[in-house]
Amino acid sequence: MYRIIACGLFLASALFLPMADAGGKAADTKEALQALQDFIGGWKGNGTSEKNKSDIWKESADWSWRFKGKDTYLSVDMKDSKLFKNGEMRFLPDKEKYQLTLTDKKDKKQVFEGELKKGALTMERLDPDTKDTQQIKMNTVGGGVRLILTIAAKPEGRTIFNKQYQLSYTKEGEAFGTAAKKNECVVTGGLGTSTVTYMGQTYYVCCSGCRDAFNENPAKIIKEYLAKKKKGE
Repeated sequence: MYRIIACGLFLASALFLPMADAGGKAADTKEALQALQDFIGGWKGNGTSEKNKSDIWKESADWSWRFKGKDTYLSVDMKDSKLFKNGEMRFLPDKEKYQLTLTDKKDKKQVFEGELKKGALTMERLDPDTKDTQQIKMNTVGGGVRLILTIAAKPEGRTIFNKQYQLSYTKEGEAFGTAAKKNECVVTGGLGTSTVTYMGQTYYVCCSGCRDAFNENPAKIIKEYLAKKKKGE
């Protein structure tokens, strides 16, 4: 009899643990991505080439949250870029690393992985063709108003990275010294830039992804937001 009860308890725990782990990972993922909240929004700027200093072009980028079931990630649309079309930023809990998948102008995907340290996100990948190690470094300055993306490469057998390109953006609708948080996104806690309504009440969201998540289940989003605010008091 005791053996049957023990087996039952073991099976119950075996079924429960993966579900709890999955939920924990989802929470860890969102929390880790919130460290990149300053990236969210529309950006306009220019790109420069280190090989040809006269090669300067204008481009824009639009970062947004995405929620698909238990999958939470950031997406970026890089309009007019000479280098990339779009990309997705995820956090890998098992590796404790960020993963950026970029689609270049030839529709080839480039996958970078790295860590966030001292306010800078540094990610690398090994180019299978050239055997060079490619590096992307991203960080915001000016109170989150400026976004700098530096692309460098390290030839096989070398120890120093050489800068190849730099993309410098300014957040749309912002100027230096005006990035103080005013309205909080009800979904992620970031800077709210547009409004949504539910039951006659107005709330703020930071991007189209958060707007869509709110509209899909506003009652759930508001309940979680209020619980988080109460916990932080």
